[in-house]
Amino acid sequence: MSEVQKFAGLNLIAPLARAVAEEGYETPTPIQARCIPHLLKGRDLLGCAQTGTGKTAAFALPVLQGLEKSRGGKRRIRTLILTPTRELAAQIGESFRTYGRHLSLTSTVIFGGVSQGSQEKALRRGPDILVATPGRLLDLMGQKLIDLKHLECFILDEADRMLDMGFIHDVRRVIDALPAKRQTLFFSATMPSAVAKLADRLLTDPVRIVVTPELTTADGIDETLLFVDRGDKRRLLETLLQDTTICRALVFSRTKHGADRICKQLTRRKIAVGSIHGNKTQNARTRALAGFRTGELRVLVATDIAARGIDVDDVSHVINFDLPNEPEGYVHRIGRTARAGRYGKAISFCSGDELGYLRDIERIIKRKVPVRLDHDLHSEDAANGLEDGVPAESPCKRQARKQAERARQRRDGGARPARRGPQGQSANTRRSKGRPKGPAPAKNRRRRRARRPAGG
Repeated sequence: MSEVQKFAGLNLIAPLARAVAEEGYETPTPIQARCIPHLLKGRDLLGCAQTGTGKTAAFALPVLQGLEKSRGGKRRIRTLILTPTRELAAQIGESFRTYGRHLSLTSTVIFGGVSQGSQEKALRRGPDILVATPGRLLDLMGQKLIDLKHLECFILDEADRMLDMGFIHDVRRVIDALPAKRQTLFFSATMPSAVAKLADRLLTDPVRIVVTPELTTADGIDETLLFVDRGDKRRLLETLLQDTTICRALVFSRTKHGADRICKQLTRRKIAVGSIHGNKTQNARTRALAGFRTGELRVLVATDIAARGIDVDDVSHVINFDLPNEPEGYVHRIGRTARAGRYGKAISFCSGDELGYLRDIERIIKRKVPVRLDHDLHSEDAANGLEDGVPAESPCKRQARKQAERARQRRDGGARPARRGPQGQSANTRRSKGRPKGPAPAKNRRRRRARRPAGG
């Protein structure tokens, strides 16, 4: 099937064509041009595409058109989109509202980390479209608040990220609850064997579409690399932020604890900063993102997983406090600046233990990242892959070594002996003495459920 050159050639109904025009869309991206005609015919689809290729519109537009044409009397959940992170779920929900603004369809987004009260109310109104993260979806399904018997379309987005985040078993439980007769769309940036097996289980005679954009950085991004010792990174960040031209900076940390440390240090220096990562409550993440969008926060510190789904205009600088261990992540990170024809700057710190990551990045983008030498904390050791004068080991190797060391210590130390009281009884025996046999009381079961972390 040849790709259409304009949205007008995609046979969208008038309300959708109007919404697309209002958003300023004229030419569909490759994945939109290739997906939409097949999806309008009701085909299952396996799409391999990175974030940022326009795949949300590629599935949202045909889904909205199909739902509008099959609309009946009573409102029921007819489309389910399952996605790994809260921010991505919110972004997809916003896209459905934007493209469907001239339709009478309704949508709801549910995720963990917030009270479920408002989500319950929205579900009682009977949305046509439900966007969800796996944990909260299963929780509400267990409470009989979600009925998927009338589902017409199921979309699994970012399947490989689901696998990375440990959601694969939750995804399988959701799939088991779906009706057998449905249209299924499956999207993943990569296709490891576990994801491929899941796709084979889900899809029936699917159309396979692979869109692999060339990993090149945008022309409007001024890239700079700074070699610095690992212990001097936070001091270097403080020095950079003295530059008042850095008006809205997105700082990437490899770990959640690292993001918190950066945030605390910048707060002590009276810099308006927020952080966003998996350990933050949803309300805290929403406040930080809103403050960054409005300009109340000058700096937002984020991890890669939490930053998925963040779409903020006018980011003047992206600062890679830690280089990503996946080279593709570098392109996606710095692409958060210089959007819509604007200019932006990307500054990357590289310590000696990250030199291997730098080589992988330069291999992917097929060129060297320009190095800046005229800063006070420049380190020749870091440029040569050294730390304190000796060859540095990568963060991944360092973590593996520490895990192996802890395992060795556990083996050498043996099992920890049980604590015993004056009568020679173990603590567990004393606690269990006199406890009635049989199932735990209902109130205890409720407490245990309440202590379980909300998924997503």
